[in-house]
Amino acid sequence: MTDRPTLAAMLALLAVPWSIQTFTGGRPPTYVFAWGLLNTDPFGVAFLWDFLFRYTMGLPSYILAWPLSVGCYLLALASAIAGRVVGREDRRVTAGLLVAAAVAQMSLARGFSFQPDRAAWPLGAVACLVVAWVVYTRPFAEKG
Repeated sequence: MTDRPTLAAMLALLAVPWSIQTFTGGRPPTYVFAWGLLNTDPFGVAFLWDFLFRYTMGLPSYILAWPLSVGCYLLALASAIAGRVVGREDRRVTAGLLVAAAVAQMSLARGFSFQPDRAAWPLGAVACLVVAWVVYTRPFAEKG
């Protein structure tokens, strides 16, 4: 059964920027969250849904790693919620989905980093890996 701290850790991943895009020349960073893009100057939000269905013309293929990672995360979250509600969760599946989300996010950050005057920091990938490791592997180590 999924406990409250585990579910809180899973939900906290929505608040962590999954990738931070930094630019040379003093341009403020762009924050990529599971739910959308956040720009600070000028302030603006592009939700993932809008980004996928409005702004996708001419975008490079590595951008598709973003919705893929969000899909993996949402499946992991659904698994954790099912574990809380129903009392049954295959923790290996949930942890594996978090790792898949992290790998996809690293692919997105890599794609952004190959552009001139830009770097990407995959903070969300690290956060997904930390949650998978701390929350989902510790019980296996304690049992073995």
